[in-house]
Amino acid sequence: MQRIITLMLVALVGISLFAAAQGKIAIVLDVGGRGDLSFNDMGFAGADKAVAEFGLEMVEVQSTSTTDFLPNLRNLARTGEYDLIIPVGFMLGDALATTAAEYPDQKWAIVDVDWVTGPNIMNLVFLENEMSALIGCLAGMAAAELGYDYTGVVLGIPIPVLYHFEAGYRFGQSWGLDKFAELTGTRADVGMLYDYTGTFSDIALGKAASESMLAQGAVGIYNVAGPLGIGDLEAVTEFHDNAGTTSGAPFYFGVDANQDWMGMGMHALASGMKRVDVAVYEAIKSVVEGTFTGGLNVFGLANGGVAISKRADLDAAIDFGIAAGVIMEADRNLIIANWTANRATVPTWIWNAVDELEAGILDGSIVVPTANLEEEIEAIRTQYPLE
Repeated sequence: MQRIITLMLVALVGISLFAAAQGKIAIVLDVGGRGDLSFNDMGFAGADKAVAEFGLEMVEVQSTSTTDFLPNLRNLARTGEYDLIIPVGFMLGDALATTAAEYPDQKWAIVDVDWVTGPNIMNLVFLENEMSALIGCLAGMAAAELGYDYTGVVLGIPIPVLYHFEAGYRFGQSWGLDKFAELTGTRADVGMLYDYTGTFSDIALGKAASESMLAQGAVGIYNVAGPLGIGDLEAVTEFHDNAGTTSGAPFYFGVDANQDWMGMGMHALASGMKRVDVAVYEAIKSVVEGTFTGGLNVFGLANGGVAISKRADLDAAIDFGIAAGVIMEADRNLIIANWTANRATVPTWIWNAVDELEAGILDGSIVVPTANLEEEIEAIRTQYPLE
């Protein structure tokens, strides 16, 4: 157990090349940072790739509180040294609105913000509702088949981005339960437990929320709070340790990055992948190639911007982890074997149903709802009541 936790807490540290730099970029984080094994690390993965490929210099600025956001962006922009400044996350939107207006010649690319716009701002946003629908379908059908009363979702701060996750998940679970009834002739009564913890950093709070859901009979925990996933997985792992089991429900569902390798692959059933790395890389590439254009860039299932994890994604995650020094090559086969055994506890026909939902989203025959405002997510909760 100690080794598992150690692996999870090690940062995915990339390499920035400062020698013979051909340009200069900056990444500004909110109160999270490298090592979350999720949202921020995906951003850095894309930036590190671009830095290495294009010979750039990269500066990282970590915010210690929300009051740091505006001065951090201003301090970078006023130098005039940066070809691109990338604020990572919805919480930095207000600060960007101010500084982008103050420094109209500075190029910006912001992740998860679509409401601050301008010719000098590239908006990198995602259809999180689409990937979450697939996770919700999988969790709901697994609960119905395996005899669990609930699915569980641990969320961070109630903001529009997280409403996307919840809206998609609710739709997906409802769709999955309808599909379960169609295929089995049995209508399963599976509810949804969810908790907006109000934090993206309190791992202990994530663990406590997960423990509560597991105690109520949740088939698994979907992490929608970045670093809190470490606590979620600890709760799932300890539940199995106490039960003397090594695979099967309850499961952990990862977020943003492919987190299926975490915990040696024993309990993560699938991850809702949000390819922040792809978006950040493409933004930097556009500046290097002189094609930067302000405006909305949307990443969904259709263009590979979001996805539900598959075997090839696990292989890529292990390769990346080995290169970063957080996974040992000697553990590769064990992680894969554990993951394979865990996935096998869910019948093939359920995986086929998830594939059917994915295909429907891709061909446009299924439209997954989303929400940005509190009243919109409340309407979706009313439409898909799972409590």
